[in-house]
Amino acid sequence: MALASPSASPTQPALPSGPAIFKTVPYAFILPEIVCGTWVWILVAATSVSSPLLQGWVMYVSISSCLISLMLLFIYLFGLHKNSENWKVLDSLYHGATAILYMSAAVLQANATINSEFNLNSPLYYQLNSAASFFAFITTFLYILHAFSIYYH
Repeated sequence: MALASPSASPTQPALPSGPAIFKTVPYAFILPEIVCGTWVWILVAATSVSSPLLQGWVMYVSISSCLISLMLLFIYLFGLHKNSENWKVLDSLYHGATAILYMSAAVLQANATINSEFNLNSPLYYQLNSAASFFAFITTFLYILHAFSIYYH
């Protein structure tokens, strides 16, 4: 009597949809990415923007990343991905590329923070730039975690 052997091909876990994305490790990072990225945008906008070229890039990266991440959040929430494996590749590529862009934005924001340190007229702008740098590096870390955790899920 022959026993039925398990399938030789490993099965990939289904992509989450609905509230399950907040419980699944790689996808649970989307909401903190959006929140921290929004803080970067708000804090940079609250400063005097002493370096428009540097902080303009920070604003561009933070706003576009927040919008695209918000779009991905809605796609996962409403199940529009239809459990396609291509979404894992797209998600990983997006978060990897965004981590690189956010790293450049975080370094430029840190440079703007250093430059605003010597502005004696308003220590508030230095504090806002410091907080924006902190959240930019936290957001970078979250995007890196998301990009790499896709491979281990």
